[in-house]
Amino acid sequence: MTGNRADALARLDVFVGGWVMEARFPGDQPAPSGAAGGSPRAHSRFEWALGRQFLLQRTEIPIPEAPDSLTIISADLETGAYTQHYYDSRGVARLYAMSLDEGVWTLTRESADFTPLDFQQRFTGTFSADGNTISGAWEKRLGGDWEHDFALIYHRAG
Repeated sequence: MTGNRADALARLDVFVGGWVMEARFPGDQPAPSGAAGGSPRAHSRFEWALGRQFLLQRTEIPIPEAPDSLTIISADLETGAYTQHYYDSRGVARLYAMSLDEGVWTLTRESADFTPLDFQQRFTGTFSADGNTISGAWEKRLGGDWEHDFALIYHRAG
């Protein structure tokens, strides 16, 4: 990413607000036409903190097996490059390299940080033209090629 930190932070405004998240795992049955998906909906909220210096994301997932999480997105003082600091209710802490370019949001974790790197991860999500949907998917790599893990769709809730 090129540019400065102020410009990078301003680009994050597209996230601010509430979102409903829908996960689609391999083998999930498609919902009947007009019906909501079979997975419980998670809720996520992005908001500015500490005088618009950091963007927080809080996510609550209504199933016991999935962790609630808090992320803190920062931008490098000189380059404006993003880092997402991830924490969850299991006690997991991770660092992701993040980008937001031309409506495409990426998160990548390819090296060990606060926790061992048992597998590499990346998320790629694309904003809809109106900015109210992010259609994406998580992938994992266990040493070979990237493999689809699950789809994740964000719908703006307000």
